[in-house]
Amino acid sequence: MSVEENLVSRKFDQPAFTVARVFLNRRAMRSFAADLIARYRIKAPSPEAPARTLSGGNVQRMALARELSGEIEVLVAANPCFGLDFAATSDIRSQLMQVRNRGAAILLVSEDLDELFELADTILVMFSGKIVYETPRVSADLATVGRHMAGH
Repeated sequence: MSVEENLVSRKFDQPAFTVARVFLNRRAMRSFAADLIARYRIKAPSPEAPARTLSGGNVQRMALARELSGEIEVLVAANPCFGLDFAATSDIRSQLMQVRNRGAAILLVSEDLDELFELADTILVMFSGKIVYETPRVSADLATVGRHMAGH
């Protein structure tokens, strides 16, 4: 699929993107995709470029843009910034905080303690498939969380 098709894939059947509920409104799709490309700073040769031609970071930005482009009640994000450069990490963390601040519940699954301590309201540690520790982030201690992650 193209970058444009990926970005519109959650909405293509909505009235704004269809003509007479039968045909796709390509102009509306292009406009919507162009807006998301600019807002999320997705580096793509064009909206029509195959998504497979994007770098890993830009694929992550594209997926995030697609998933955050509508109303969100619950978002599950697993290692959303893994392998990204500092600027991309900062952008994605900012977007996640905006979604949270709009009232969405976010389940952030991560091994990156810096990410957890920056984004989480509550930290739960799992070890051997069980929750072994829970604490509000404001009172969380890095060493304590780390010990529980290691099973101690």
